[in-house]
Amino acid sequence: MSVQKLDSETLRKHKGVSFTGVGTVFFCHDGHGNFLMSKRSKNTRDEQGKWEIAGGGLKWGVAAEDNLRREIKEEYNADAKNIIFMGYRDVFRELEDGTPTHWLILDFVAEVDRAQVIRNEPDMSDAVDWFTLDTQPSPVHSQHSTLMQKYHDQLVEILSR
Repeated sequence: MSVQKLDSETLRKHKGVSFTGVGTVFFCHDGHGNFLMSKRSKNTRDEQGKWEIAGGGLKWGVAAEDNLRREIKEEYNADAKNIIFMGYRDVFRELEDGTPTHWLILDFVAEVDRAQVIRNEPDMSDAVDWFTLDTQPSPVHSQHSTLMQKYHDQLVEILSR
């Protein structure tokens, strides 16, 4: 039996809406107490203009950690090292039009070389910047406080090394 695969644009529109989307979220840090956030552009599906810990949808046939490495390279031009899997989250939200979404998010921490980091996807992010746990931007993605609360102790330990 042959199965017809959806093209990437159709698949992107349906992830998290027609079926549970799976994503890898990456908390990138520089090993000196600073971490990266990106500001979503008007071209993103939702939450435009909000700062976020970056991430991307898990691609079919790609292992989660390989997906993480690819996404970090795509978004920040950086190589991930010292990768730590923190855990997962079920994320239930609504799009701006009221459409319910469900994502299973795999949360990771990865160290990156600050000298490598650039805003590599200018169509998807308006800015990329470094922050500390005490100096975070506003406004933030609707899931930011959930992520920060869930992993607070782990993040404090990692960022204070």
